[in-house]
Amino acid sequence: MAVEFGLRGTFACETRISSIIDEQLAYAGYTIEELVDHQISFEETIYLLWYLKLPSVSELKVLTDDLKAHMEISDVIEAALRIQCRENLHPMSVLRSTISLLGVFDRDAEKTDPEATYLQAINIQAKMPTIIAAFSRLRRGLDPIPPRQDLSFAGNFIYMLEGKEPTKVQEESLNEGLVLHADHELNASTFAARSCASTLSDMYSCITTGIATLKGSLHGGANERVFEMLRAIDACGDTETYLQEKLDSKEKVMGFGHRVYQTVDPRQKYLKKKARELTVGTEDEKWYHLSIEVEHFMREKKGIIPNVDFYSATVYHSLGIESDLFTLIFAMSRTAGWVAHVFEQKSENTLIRPRSKYVGPMNLKFVPLELRENVSAIQEG
Repeated sequence: MAVEFGLRGTFACETRISSIIDEQLAYAGYTIEELVDHQISFEETIYLLWYLKLPSVSELKVLTDDLKAHMEISDVIEAALRIQCRENLHPMSVLRSTISLLGVFDRDAEKTDPEATYLQAINIQAKMPTIIAAFSRLRRGLDPIPPRQDLSFAGNFIYMLEGKEPTKVQEESLNEGLVLHADHELNASTFAARSCASTLSDMYSCITTGIATLKGSLHGGANERVFEMLRAIDACGDTETYLQEKLDSKEKVMGFGHRVYQTVDPRQKYLKKKARELTVGTEDEKWYHLSIEVEHFMREKKGIIPNVDFYSATVYHSLGIESDLFTLIFAMSRTAGWVAHVFEQKSENTLIRPRSKYVGPMNLKFVPLELRENVSAIQEG
């Protein structure tokens, strides 16, 4: 029996949450273009993914009020973040551990009824921006800034990061980035979260599993490495030479190519536009122009396309977000999708338990411990 490694081409579940058909991404039946072109808010997107329909005014108000009511973090969580402000600890490890810690202090973390599960999801989704912004400030020697009730989800994050109200383009750019990253069918972290949910584990464990999987450089960590590459090109001063050396040494150029999309990633055009809007006339404009040079080179030399990670790096940098926090912003957004998939998995659950194809030796004979050194010596000789 032929095996598709990495589960390529394998359908592991049925879903109504999101789809990628003919390279067209859609959330619950709405194309990403339809949603972004109509300037959907991230809060509406959360509702759409969780309930598979767009909210009414009253339904959105309930969700938004619940999110705002749960945004603040406790002194215990803040103290835990302070402890984790040390060198050589990746911020994704901090986020993973802190979200897990939220479950420790939630008295209802093990409850599985719909109301308790909803509140667990709200608690995680609402506190994510507060945790990330607080960590960013604490490691810079600054005190955390509490969220405001009059700001949007995206606006609150930017405000908590620097203590300044965001401009319209800043708020719109982050909101759009969150919408575009909110779900993406059965990617590695979503599959991991669903696998965890299939064991009937709690919501905090499922989201922690998603975060741990997203941490990898071949998944969420790519946009952090994109900006590292842009910095290196800027220091080198020669885009073509830098990239050609990468290609000649068979190194991966981050932010290009995709496991699913072959001709275009439908999300990247929106982030490209926002990268330009955010940087035009500022000192960060050089990063946008460098990105354009890299895109043109890779298209001409290799015929490969930029993915969602590529321009999101410039967008997030221009918003004042440190590059090692980029993946945390991804997680803040993708939590909406993970939660939706946990809800769906548990609604009609089957334990996810694939098989593996064994390719090792067979029918070996057991050798007593006292004889194994001689056997090893003979085998090695």
